Amino acid sequence: MRRIEGQVRGLQRMVAEDKYCIDILTQVSAATRALQSVALGLLSDHLAHCVAQAVAEGGPAADEKVREATAAIARLVRS
Repeated sequence: MRRIEGQVRGLQRMVAEDKYCIDILTQVSAATRALQSVALGLLSDHLAHCVAQAVAEGGPAADEKVREATAAIARLVRS
C-alpha cells in the first residue's frame, strides 16, 4: 500500500509539473494494476477464511457470505 501511495503521489507531481500525457497514463496504469493486485489478494484471503468458515458452518450466514463474495467479484470484473 505504501508503494501505491508513492505511485499516486508521483502522479500528482507529474500532473502538477505538466508532464507528457502518455507518461502519466503509463503510471496510472501501473497504479491501477497494483490496486487490482491488492484487491485480488484480499478477495483470496476472504474466500479462504471467512467464506470457507461460513460454508463449513452452514446456514443463512453461509449464503450471505457467498452473496457478498459474488458481489465483490462482480465489482472487480467490472472495474
